[in-house]
Amino acid sequence: MSNNQQNRRDFIKKSTAATLGLSVLGSVGFSAKSYSRIIGANERLNVAIAGLGRRLGAYYEPIGLASSNVNLLYLCDAMQSQMPKAAKNFEKHISYTPKLEQNILKVLDDKEVDVLINATPDHWHAPGTWLALERGKHVYVEKPCSHNPWEGELLIALQKKYNKVVQMGNQQRSAPESREIIAAIHNGAIGKAFMAKAFYSNNRGAVPNPVKQAAPAGLDWELFQGPAPRKEYMHDTWDYNWHWYGWDYGTAETGNNATHELDVARWALQVDYPSEVSVISGKMHYPEDGWTMYDTMEATFKFGDNKVIQWDGKSRNAAKTYGSDRGTIIYGTEGSVYVDRGGYKQFDRSGKMVKENRGGGSEGGTQLGGGGDMSTTHVVNFFNAVRGLEKQNSNIEEGAVSTLLCHLANISSRTGESLVCDPKNGHIQNSEKGKALWKRDYEKGWEPPKV
Repeated sequence: MSNNQQNRRDFIKKSTAATLGLSVLGSVGFSAKSYSRIIGANERLNVAIAGLGRRLGAYYEPIGLASSNVNLLYLCDAMQSQMPKAAKNFEKHISYTPKLEQNILKVLDDKEVDVLINATPDHWHAPGTWLALERGKHVYVEKPCSHNPWEGELLIALQKKYNKVVQMGNQQRSAPESREIIAAIHNGAIGKAFMAKAFYSNNRGAVPNPVKQAAPAGLDWELFQGPAPRKEYMHDTWDYNWHWYGWDYGTAETGNNATHELDVARWALQVDYPSEVSVISGKMHYPEDGWTMYDTMEATFKFGDNKVIQWDGKSRNAAKTYGSDRGTIIYGTEGSVYVDRGGYKQFDRSGKMVKENRGGGSEGGTQLGGGGDMSTTHVVNFFNAVRGLEKQNSNIEEGAVSTLLCHLANISSRTGESLVCDPKNGHIQNSEKGKALWKRDYEKGWEPPKV
């Protein structure tokens, strides 16, 4: 481990312990695993995780930290085999055994649960969150926080109604280097920031052509579909490929990954809702495979004060066009900044690098799977916000507005139309086809609540 990496990890652990007043843990002779079970029972948070797929690794360390003072009460997934596997993985981080429960509704009905970590597929993100809020839970919801624009608006309203902490998994908002350089940009380090280019390049391969078949053993297909209108199971849908097989469950690569970089771009430029959205997109690779979404997109979002965000997303072309697989470049009148999950580089207007902070963080780039130091910091920030000890690094309104950019890009792609939007709320003004995609149909019995 490099010195930068060690310093970064030390910062995370020390700041967490200091926040909770537990800096003397090592002096009392208990291991972290044992200590987390006996201290501060009146403040301990009972946590349930729903969705035990590729983001599960993001929760091992923050739940296992003694200073987090949480109890993992439930592991929940619509696929039975995911639960014992997740429990086995957690054995390295906790000294007790959580309950395994396939039905998220039974988990949420347990009054002992304080917090839901919602890492389900995209179509479950907002419904799982509102079901938890209605039952008095705080929620950490993975990105994107909604499946359509209307759900994002609903989550903002429901958070205010129930006054619970809701935080999206836009973990770069908690990265020390990102916070440092964004604050510098806001303080004029590169003059007036006027444009950001966000990008992502991956090398996803061909996916199977789905065919109708019985749901795999152990999968509760009814529960997996949840709020989505019912359809027959198609081969290989449940395990990640729901991202690419139509719009019933996923939000394509823009919802899947652009959420992160567009969030950083919007944060840097201090903009909210766009006035115009235009997109060029298409499926450019493996024309005969089962992928039904675009795999290549360029999107432009125009905001007031002549500010612009551009998105360059390539799902199946790993060329590092901008020098890395993902990141954001911010342009200002007096210079520019390159920022990604590992840190930043600042340049003056002549192109000379004037400052660099490469923290050497462990957060993954484009590889499948989740977890890393900024995810740990972000989840710990959420836990501390639930206790009232910290301000959220990013509240659900920030998450929902950034997610809206993804939805608008998807709507522009699906309709083939450039969108004119209300800069006060992002609502589509010019496209009837686009307006029709603002909300989705819900299966009977799964209708959203009224606010």
